[in-house]
Amino acid sequence: MGAPYRYERAAWRSGLPRVAGVDEAGRGPLAGPVVAAAVILNPERRIKGLEDSKLLPPARRETLFDQILEQAASVGTGIVDPQIIDRVNILEATRLAMLEALSRLSPRPDLVLIDALRLSALAYPQKSLVRGDRRSASIAAASIVAKVTRDRLMVEADHLFPQYGFRRHKGYPTREHLAALRHHGPCPIHRRTFHGVWIQGDLFEGSAP
Repeated sequence: MGAPYRYERAAWRSGLPRVAGVDEAGRGPLAGPVVAAAVILNPERRIKGLEDSKLLPPARRETLFDQILEQAASVGTGIVDPQIIDRVNILEATRLAMLEALSRLSPRPDLVLIDALRLSALAYPQKSLVRGDRRSASIAAASIVAKVTRDRLMVEADHLFPQYGFRRHKGYPTREHLAALRHHGPCPIHRRTFHGVWIQGDLFEGSAP
């Protein structure tokens, strides 16, 4: 069935045509960036089947990703690398990625719908929606763009660091990933302040983070 256009329709009827949905991918992994996306859907070109990216099979995510890029009024992405995540913490890094994604939208939004978070530095009206990727088509679209973008980055990382299996687990703390960390220690894209990384790194290197 997909996420509804309820919030978008209400905004459109109120004279706010540019509604940006914002979501992220990659808060939980031990490696790689956190990626956020902002999507303004076109009221005249509605996309069917938009859904929380976690509920979609990879092939369907890829198909919807292409549709969103083709049919949306505007799409922006923000990427924050592991080194910044370690410096400012994952929550603040997520906010930075969301602000970057919004800054890349053209035209600028009239209203921003955000999955669960609020952005204090945001200059536009905003509404935070818990489980927003299941309640708003715009946020669902953003979740798909963020997820596919991040997954592709982790596949690229797999070519650089094939010993970790990033292509398969995308940096999440699977048994395979933790075993690779124990054997090889962390690589440059691991988040050194994350528990699973610095514990494994401590065992491997004999030193605290």
